[in-house]
Amino acid sequence: MKDSRKTNKNALCNYRPHRFIKLLSTIVCCWCVAYNTYSQNNVVDSLRKEENIHKILFIGNDVISTNDLPALVKQKAKYSGYTVETKTISKSNYNYADHWNKSDVQNLIRSKLYDIVIIQQNPTNRLNSYKKLVEYSEKYSALCKENNVVLAFFMVWPSLEHYITIDTEILNYQLIAETNNDVLCPIGEVWKTYFDKTNRYDYYDSDNFLPSKKGSDVAAQVVLKSILKYLR
Repeated sequence: MKDSRKTNKNALCNYRPHRFIKLLSTIVCCWCVAYNTYSQNNVVDSLRKEENIHKILFIGNDVISTNDLPALVKQKAKYSGYTVETKTISKSNYNYADHWNKSDVQNLIRSKLYDIVIIQQNPTNRLNSYKKLVEYSEKYSALCKENNVVLAFFMVWPSLEHYITIDTEILNYQLIAETNNDVLCPIGEVWKTYFDKTNRYDYYDSDNFLPSKKGSDVAAQVVLKSILKYLR
């Protein structure tokens, strides 16, 4: 009997450490699974947050850099519940062709860092300017489509001195946006509606071409409204 008890005691002693190790292993395994699941959820949440950040590239000249129009768009987007990051490539008096040939815009579009590209140049009321508008709008459109980027044309306005050409300006931009199947930001058209209704030209700054703060604010509203569906 004594030997039997001793044997049972030894068996119990040998059993308990194995049982403890098995239990510990199970706990560790469960903890690892839980931690891994938690980490994966955090990664997914992080990716979702990143996906909700919309990056916009502005390409143009003094018209968009005056009063920092991209910053106004970003601010208005935030008020509407959207997170927007912007980058601006602006050179005084540059047009589509100048940026295409002299700036780094092609590489920036190819980088696929930007969801939306908004391009702007000076009025196209001269025949040569319109030809370049058509030629280079096609180049930008094709490049953006190749890289799955939304392209939006910023419809500019003529100087007050050449205001008589505003209908031609509006038509030019409507045609290129429709032809290329791209987005149109009809700022010039909105300006004209306001001028015709009020007979006030306070969207212009003192030089009668660049936008006043009020004019930039309206332009930013039109830009945001035009691209809003791509932020959802």
